[in-house]
Amino acid sequence: MCGNLAVPRKRAGLSENPDLTACDREPIHVPGSIQPHGVMLVARRSDLVVVHGAGEIEGRLGESDWCGAALNSLIGGNLAGAAVVAAEARSGYVGRLERCRELFDVSAHLSGAHLIVELEPANEANAPAAMILARLSAAAASFERAATLEALCQQAARAFRDLTGFDRVMIYQFIEESAGAVVAEDKVDELPSFMRHHFPGTDIPRQARALYVRNLVRVIPDVTYDPQPLRPAWAGPEPLDMSDAVLRSVSPIHMQYMRNMGVAASASVSIVKDGVLWGLVACHHRTPKGLAYDVRAACAALAGGLARQVRAKEEAALYRERIRLRSQEDRFIDDLAGGPTLDQGLATNIDELARVLRSDGAASVRAGEVLMSGATPGEMAVRRLADWMLAHHPHEPFATDALATTIGWMADFREIASGLLAVVVSADEPFVLMWFRAEQVQVIEWAGNPHKDLTLKPGESLSPRASFEAWGETVRGRARRWSLPEIEAASRLRQGLTELRHRQQLLDLNKTLRDAVAAKDGLIEQKEFLLREVNHRVQNSLQLVSSFLGLQSRATENLEVQAQLHDAQQRLNAVALVHRRLYRSDQIEIVDLARYIEELTGELKNSIGEEWSDHIALDLAPVMLSTDRAVTVGLVLTELVINANKYAYGGRPGPICISLEAAGPTLRVVVADSGKGNHSPGKGFGTRMMTAMVGQLQGELTYIDNEPGLRAVLTFPANL
Repeated sequence: MCGNLAVPRKRAGLSENPDLTACDREPIHVPGSIQPHGVMLVARRSDLVVVHGAGEIEGRLGESDWCGAALNSLIGGNLAGAAVVAAEARSGYVGRLERCRELFDVSAHLSGAHLIVELEPANEANAPAAMILARLSAAAASFERAATLEALCQQAARAFRDLTGFDRVMIYQFIEESAGAVVAEDKVDELPSFMRHHFPGTDIPRQARALYVRNLVRVIPDVTYDPQPLRPAWAGPEPLDMSDAVLRSVSPIHMQYMRNMGVAASASVSIVKDGVLWGLVACHHRTPKGLAYDVRAACAALAGGLARQVRAKEEAALYRERIRLRSQEDRFIDDLAGGPTLDQGLATNIDELARVLRSDGAASVRAGEVLMSGATPGEMAVRRLADWMLAHHPHEPFATDALATTIGWMADFREIASGLLAVVVSADEPFVLMWFRAEQVQVIEWAGNPHKDLTLKPGESLSPRASFEAWGETVRGRARRWSLPEIEAASRLRQGLTELRHRQQLLDLNKTLRDAVAAKDGLIEQKEFLLREVNHRVQNSLQLVSSFLGLQSRATENLEVQAQLHDAQQRLNAVALVHRRLYRSDQIEIVDLARYIEELTGELKNSIGEEWSDHIALDLAPVMLSTDRAVTVGLVLTELVINANKYAYGGRPGPICISLEAAGPTLRVVVADSGKGNHSPGKGFGTRMMTAMVGQLQGELTYIDNEPGLRAVLTFPANL
């Protein structure tokens, strides 16, 4: 901490001081000195030769010629090797070293091209590991039993004080604008309490917060110490980075800050949740006091368990809030859906809209109509807010607990509308929902006045505040903060209303369509009656013609005429089949050509004789084709089968294979037999008709030797 430089949280009516960033610029990670309770050795990483040191090296290690000596000659080969391994593995701790009747804990880390080895006094009467583990286990169990976050923090303050032995232990949580508040405390009776006191953000400047994430435990055994500089003085282009050094000297401003608080020794343990500094365990003692390495390690482990429990408690609270909100949302949407129209549903349930998000008032602006419930600004102000939302936040929710700081003219409505949560359901109508929360006057207790003038005069140096007496600040113009689950709930309500709006539009459209359909029902019935009548008459006519051809065939003894009449009857049957298929189909513009060919082949079997049933094989790919082209294909196919019947087998049954296949935009119909071979038709009526039909399809009919028999291949485009 750099000392209080009076950084208030950004609130309405409070101005920022231009000098408040001075502490943030202090290079605390490169102090060039250490605290005197330990010793530092800086060796080149390449050859482990010690080139710098700090602290009382000569007296505590008994080495007068340490500079330029090999590291292993100063701490022993085993520890030197272990230091390299520990530094590269980032584990830190190396082991213990006894020199000049003093026992040290040794740790190491890397800093650029150098290996930094730190020696600090070890606790000769260490508690057994089993005892420390038992205490950690008991503390973890108490964390789990805590029902609330507040109870958890109080348990943590007791556990850390029991572990460290400090006079006062506080759980300090960072809040808005990097300021913080003491949320739990355990202390001796003689010390004053800082419970629920707030501390400005500059008490822990930005670069210090970054180091707290990097170094989980920091100790100052004596705030009156004299810094021990690096020897010889650092001469490199960049100062030695001591960010990871346990012994790193502390900012003199912070030292004075601690002395002003009446603290002789301090320690801090970081509470890091999901990689972010959630808070600190701040420990104060009235007399100088150290913290051995093993206790620091136990503190780091306990802080990790605390961070996990903080996350669990916060997530559990969020989960419960989300469940409550989801239930309220579903009930509200169901109530709206049960109404005859969305407008009537909103008018009936506007009071419930306010209760869903625990607001003091709610308003709906839809297509120029304003609905309000509870404590809200006047109608004109609500309309202006809706226009502001449409202009500035048409796509995402807007939430604030200090509305006047964003929209100045809303200061007139501060008492009833300091908080606003709003969503735009539709920018077209427009349709905007708003929830309001009234001003919640707060009296915040600060540890000292956070608003003293800190403008530095020429020649004046930065210094920390000296007073930490409770100082009350009355804050106006702020409402209860909107939680993340509430903002999420507003987004879901927007989605639900959007779906209801679309559903109503669909219902209106369906009603229009039903009216149109009802108006056309009579016409459709008349059309269907006419279609049935036409189909009946066409089928009768085709049947009469077919019967007439049959009579004519039986009436003549001329075999050639009989054959021609029989061929004509088969062609007529093909046309009749297409007509029946069209009448049965829901889609009369196109037909399934494979199904049509299959049914046509069945008709052909009946006409040329049942003995052909086992000799005609089909291999048909599903192809959709326009009706007029399907009729033409059916006529050509009928002619090809008749030709195979006549010429391949002389009227006797024989194998015929009919296939349909698609090759991109082209279709192929193949009629293959295994009969006499070349029996391509001549120049009769059937041939002329087939040539005309192939031309109508814009296709090509070719004949190929099937060895034995003949393959007739009709190739034509699927679409024209």
